[in-house]
Amino acid sequence: MTFTFEHQLNSLIWFHLHEHESGRDLLQVLEQDEFASSHIAPPEGVSRSAFFEAMNSRGVEQLLEMYHILQRQAKKQLPKGHPHLGDLVGIDGSLIDAVASMQWADYRDGSKKAKVHVGFDLNRAIPEKLYLSAGKADERPFVSKILESGQTGVMDRYYQCHKNFDEWQEEKKHFVCRIRKSTRKTIVEQYPVDEGGHVFLDVLALLGTANQNQTEKPVRVVGYRVDNKEFYVATDRFDLSAEDIALIYKLRWDIEIFFGWWKQHLNVYHLIARVRMASWRRYWEGSSPICSLPYTAMKSIRRRSVSIVSES
Repeated sequence: MTFTFEHQLNSLIWFHLHEHESGRDLLQVLEQDEFASSHIAPPEGVSRSAFFEAMNSRGVEQLLEMYHILQRQAKKQLPKGHPHLGDLVGIDGSLIDAVASMQWADYRDGSKKAKVHVGFDLNRAIPEKLYLSAGKADERPFVSKILESGQTGVMDRYYQCHKNFDEWQEEKKHFVCRIRKSTRKTIVEQYPVDEGGHVFLDVLALLGTANQNQTEKPVRVVGYRVDNKEFYVATDRFDLSAEDIALIYKLRWDIEIFFGWWKQHLNVYHLIARVRMASWRRYWEGSSPICSLPYTAMKSIRRRSVSIVSES
């Protein structure tokens, strides 16, 4: 085997750094560029068949392990931005354009898209878990896969599901989830709020309609205003103030910033491996964490909370 895992990994890093359009484009550079041919490709070069065979069927376990190693290192080195709020995980999904040959990436007629489901460490601003599915797959089932007991998942209105609210409480998985303003609330207990503050509601309530979709367990509902816009958030966190609950949901925006950075700077629409789900999984879980650390560094510099040290 001449095209080893090290060659594969170096090729993927080169692919991102130089923003190549396709695997064929990368292969041409590996052959013609003096540096790439001597430092990235094997000494004897790499054939097209060997390159795409590796990208589609090899290196999954190694790349997964590398992802976890990098993620653990980052968690140890970066301080928590809001330690008093607990272990916060922003959860969201994002569509990625796919090509026609990706039969598994079904979305709608004439369009192929995949969807990446991300668990994002909101205290350290780094991705924690990644899953990939067809574009039309439901995002809500991935919450239980991403979230661990004791963590708090932070989600937008799409994830509102009263049955899931009950299940997550049973599993000791906390949540802060925005809910629709029109959601029926049967108030069990009302908590005091400061007059004139941005929080106007703090109650214990059952959500939904009885005998239809009502929660079995009551949840805390916090309502607050930002720039004359009202937000309603459901949670099972009773250890924090209503203001802290509003802050937690505000932090969810960091995952949207990450998605934008991810797509803009990593060119994730340009894909090498096109056939199997394993190749997609390897691409995301292997390549993205390597490039996620510069994003974390930029976030940390802006917060002036850590010193970034580059190692050669």
